[in-house]
Amino acid sequence: MQLSEFMATIRKTITLTEQQGNWIKSRINDGDFTNDSEYVRDLIRRDQEQLTEVQAIRAALIKGERSGKGSRSVDEIMQAVLDRRNL
Repeated sequence: MQLSEFMATIRKTITLTEQQGNWIKSRINDGDFTNDSEYVRDLIRRDQEQLTEVQAIRAALIKGERSGKGSRSVDEIMQAVLDRRNL
């Protein structure tokens, strides 16, 4: 079991369009989720993960911008990227 399964829960009321409600029902009927709450919690987790990734990218971009101009050529940088991907 995950730690999140032991966390306290709070009840929320949300309003959806008919199309959105039907979408959730189809995801449940397909067996992807067991209920509406599970689906919404999954969306929230994914949003949190995406925000964390975006924040990490922003921080890396700021760090790179502050580090100044590098001495490598574009070709050298591209080769380093390709080398790293082939590890």
